[in-house]
Amino acid sequence: MNSTSASAAVTPQPLFITPPEVFSEFSHHHPSVARINNGGFGCCPSSLISSQRQIQLQWLRQPDEFFFNQLQPGMLRSRNVIKELINADHVDEVSIVDNASTAISIVLQHMAWGFAEGKFRSGDATVMFHCTYGAVKKSVEAYFVRAGGYVIEVPLPFPVNSDDEILQEFRQALEKAKQSGRSVRLAIIDHVTFMPTVVMPVKQLVSICREAGIDHIFIDAAHGIGCVDVDMKQIGADFYTKNLHKWLFCPPSAAFLYCRKSNEISALHHPVVTHQYGNGLATESSWIGTRDYSAQLVVPKVLEFVNRFEGGIDGIKRRNHDAVVGMGEMLGKAWGTHLGCPPHMCSSMVMVGLPACLQVSSDQDTLKLRTYLRDKFGVEVAIYYRPPKDGEVGPLTGYARISYQVYNKIKLLELDTDTEKLLLLLLLLWIIDITGKKYLSLLQPKATTLPLSH
Repeated sequence: MNSTSASAAVTPQPLFITPPEVFSEFSHHHPSVARINNGGFGCCPSSLISSQRQIQLQWLRQPDEFFFNQLQPGMLRSRNVIKELINADHVDEVSIVDNASTAISIVLQHMAWGFAEGKFRSGDATVMFHCTYGAVKKSVEAYFVRAGGYVIEVPLPFPVNSDDEILQEFRQALEKAKQSGRSVRLAIIDHVTFMPTVVMPVKQLVSICREAGIDHIFIDAAHGIGCVDVDMKQIGADFYTKNLHKWLFCPPSAAFLYCRKSNEISALHHPVVTHQYGNGLATESSWIGTRDYSAQLVVPKVLEFVNRFEGGIDGIKRRNHDAVVGMGEMLGKAWGTHLGCPPHMCSSMVMVGLPACLQVSSDQDTLKLRTYLRDKFGVEVAIYYRPPKDGEVGPLTGYARISYQVYNKIKLLELDTDTEKLLLLLLLLWIIDITGKKYLSLLQPKATTLPLSH
């Protein structure tokens, strides 16, 4: 074979996004803020902001034409992209909503009607973990409890060492409900908990729910696609919701609600009623009055963006996980603490114990520390207070929730970088500033040698 034919046989390598291009995509981020809290509000690259703006202008130029000819086909394209990402059976199982809070309201509204229509009895229960997101708890209160329901809260062990610890607590809660004669009508389970953050064994929890005869299973995956593996056929829940702005780079507000195809799906309705009422949840959700739908219509462009990275969304998820675990382990070693759970129970976020000398002893302390880091030093990180257990000696009560996304730099994993020095220094400065005491001897030697400027 001659050299010409040999070169022709070489398969061209795909051109993936380069580090400078990644930097350019997120150059609109505040240059003086260290963002390690992507789990809070996510991020959106410049190219998708531009695509969203184009959609907004199409609407504003000729809203009638956009409404009659572009909106519904665009929504269907977005739903089809989501269907493939989550391995759903049919696009009709996917409805696009503005956020996960809307999704839980749709399901809880349906459950409340179950009480009103005599399908459920007063005192029938919903079961959820105690760390369920606060807005979800409020929705349960507004819809389910007000209709006559009862709430069973399952304690989440933390720090947690294995899936079995979580499964055992869940089984015990269901057994108590059975012994009390309560029927559990709904289970609300996080795929990745909010605070503290832990990847839950959702497949096993769904299986336990099925064995217990629970009518409906709802998975709250505000942190889902781009953060953990998501497969509707494997998970087997009745409902699954995911915010698309947190880990899939969508602009806010965009989310989806998966409803497993059944005879009951036609009874679900969007809480905002328009002339689309009765045409199916997906259609109802695609028009809830005059508002900006561009974030939901840009989903196909999001897929194009993530596919610029090696391995697509799965590659991003894998690299983020490895990076954040490495960062967490480095910080834990420097602070003399530990991760809140094993690496396999971490997503693109980890919980890292804070130095005991910080004396985080209340939720108010976490807010003070978080605000101080933000306002004084431009570090954005979530802080968690873990109440000590009865009889616990020397408990670790303060944790930082560290997020990692593609715009964070790999050099953050090295303890001797300026950013990581700053993180250690900031905690030290907070102690000095708030308490007036210097706890240098309680920090690791490396931390005590940090410069007092950066």
